[in-house]
Amino acid sequence: MAADALGGLVAVLESYRGRDRVVRALGYGCQLAGGALAAARAAPAGLPGSLLAVSAQLNHCRTVLRLFDDFAMLHYSRGYGLGPKDEDAVVRWLSVLANAADQLYYPCEHVAWAADAGVVGASSPRWWALSTGLWAFSLLLGLTRSLRILLQLRRKLRQHKGKSSPPCQKEMRAQVKAEVLSIVSNLADLSNAIHWLPPGFLWAGWFPPWLVGLFGTVSSLIGIYQASAGGNSGAV
Repeated sequence: MAADALGGLVAVLESYRGRDRVVRALGYGCQLAGGALAAARAAPAGLPGSLLAVSAQLNHCRTVLRLFDDFAMLHYSRGYGLGPKDEDAVVRWLSVLANAADQLYYPCEHVAWAADAGVVGASSPRWWALSTGLWAFSLLLGLTRSLRILLQLRRKLRQHKGKSSPPCQKEMRAQVKAEVLSIVSNLADLSNAIHWLPPGFLWAGWFPPWLVGLFGTVSSLIGIYQASAGGNSGAV
């Protein structure tokens, strides 16, 4: 049992996406713990300060590794294109817009990182705000897409109640569960994305570190669960 668990962990950590999910969860988990332990201290020291420092380093690590994500995103966007013809038109266009926002997000974040590192002479706050805005826009599109799919699935379940086979109903209920989890995850990430936008926009800058860590931990654990469920079902 222990050997199987260790083998599964190693398999996750050996893949880029798997390692990114684990690092993301650890980063936000450290921020949640450090922020909660620091409470209202102006300058956290000791264990809370160490946990927040680890969180910052893990987040920076993910930022650097995303320097190579543009081509993977471009490959995915080209593969999706305008979406399958048999898919709902609203869902297709929401997905296309989200793909475009994600594609633009990466170069904006790269410029922000390069400006912070002194590689280019640009205003990093402006580029960070632009990349965060694109991320928030993508999350909002993803949230709308999941709500649309969820409404369609619930309508199908009502229409086919007592008519469709049990396996078909079970599959639709699994899809409903997946979309509900996606909605919760997107809401958590969107809350953080708005917090990181320039002050003055909604609740930008209002969250304490522990709340940012809580939302990030929730979305990270959902992502790990969905990846695990997809792997168990044979999905890529």
